Amino acid sequence: MNPITPSQLSRRAFLGTNSQGLGAVALASLLNPRLLQSAPSHGLLQNLPLPQKAKRVIWLTMAGGPSHLETFDPKPKLAEMNGKPMPESFTKGQQLAQLQGRPLTCFGPQHPFAKFGKNQVEICALFPQLGSVIDDICLIRSMTTDAINHDPAHMFMNTGSQIAGRPSMGAWVTYGLGSEAEDLPGFVVLTSLGKGGQNQPIAVRQWSSGFLPSKYQGVQLRSKGDPVLYLTNPPGITRQLQGGDVAAINELNRQRDLLLADSEIATRVAQYEMAFKMQASVPELMDLSGEGAKILELYGCQPGDGSFASNCLLARRLAERGTRFIQLYHKDWDHHGGVKEGIQFKAQEIDRACMALITDLKQRGMFDDTLIVWAGEFGRTPMSQGGSGRDHHNKAMSIWLAGAGVKRGVVHGATDELGYAAVENVTSVHDLHATMLHQLGIQHEAFSFKFQGLDARLTGVEGARVIKDILS
Repeated sequence: MNPITPSQLSRRAFLGTNSQGLGAVALASLLNPRLLQSAPSHGLLQNLPLPQKAKRVIWLTMAGGPSHLETFDPKPKLAEMNGKPMPESFTKGQQLAQLQGRPLTCFGPQHPFAKFGKNQVEICALFPQLGSVIDDICLIRSMTTDAINHDPAHMFMNTGSQIAGRPSMGAWVTYGLGSEAEDLPGFVVLTSLGKGGQNQPIAVRQWSSGFLPSKYQGVQLRSKGDPVLYLTNPPGITRQLQGGDVAAINELNRQRDLLLADSEIATRVAQYEMAFKMQASVPELMDLSGEGAKILELYGCQPGDGSFASNCLLARRLAERGTRFIQLYHKDWDHHGGVKEGIQFKAQEIDRACMALITDLKQRGMFDDTLIVWAGEFGRTPMSQGGSGRDHHNKAMSIWLAGAGVKRGVVHGATDELGYAAVENVTSVHDLHATMLHQLGIQHEAFSFKFQGLDARLTGVEGARVIKDILS
């Protein structure tokens, strides 16, 4: 049967028949997807080339650049040299951000470290709750990055490139695997604001779909107030009426797509439908009142407080509902000054919540197929800035992973005795991306998208490798 062209179908005729045939089916599926046994959206990769250890990712992004020297990388030698000149052998000819050309002075760790777990892993004593689950965590002390300023460093960590316009990790994953959520986006972003540091802005391009179809871009849910703008219908507009409008608009778009075969038209149809479904699903998602006092106490949060802890709980709820990639941004880790006090604030904000997320996923049987990643965009210098802070640093940073086939209770890699550069099992951002894709069942070298005549990849062409030593 030939498709009806817009010139053959008047607006009145279309709207008049919208309640019949395809229009009725579309409206029914919008109002209750389960009536039609609505299937999750499928991605490009129907048959995964590798065993899938991770069904989903929760990425905990510490925005601003956490200091590894006050979190996960103990340096007693740096403490001994506190206040002394930094040896030139470490820094000569090296790239620095704001300390370039200035006197460089060793700045010892500002908080004591303590040993936790069966393997007595040393982390900052300000993180005892995280220490209580250290046996479930793989700590990487040898991560490096190419960028030394915030925005390009976020771009690199998210997209594998410092240049804006590339797809984010979450977009790549949902493009490849689709989503198991019926009425929520496959890629969701939540942000929270902390204390004790500089509030660096986070640009929405950090969760962009880049040159991939735009339906794979991240959807930001606001942590306080209305999670999505215009979520509720205006007075007098029922859900039935709204669904009829969406079904009518989408049928017009489908007819247009038959003529033009434009992927962005298909995206528009999908996004209209998703937005309509979210009007019902998002309020239920954000309502934490049914979680119970024990869960709220575990996370250390209150419903609607917009905290990192609440966002961790929301991340678990999103994971339960099939969202493929959940990224949390927690701001204010940029400690050019006052790093001692600033890290105290950060520990109070994230320590219990990170422990709770791991504990909660374990008790629900979701830990073994959920990949958790904790990382900033770069580390900090072992030299002082302004006497009480640390500058940006890309040659050494600490991150950790947990769940989904990652080894538990181990430390991978090491920095030199002053924490200036990674020297053992040096790991790159591309390596991290390759490893994450590997656990998701994706072979990173073969996962590409044709763009400007080239096969573009998340892991680039610089020889990324899967970090097999951290995988069980």
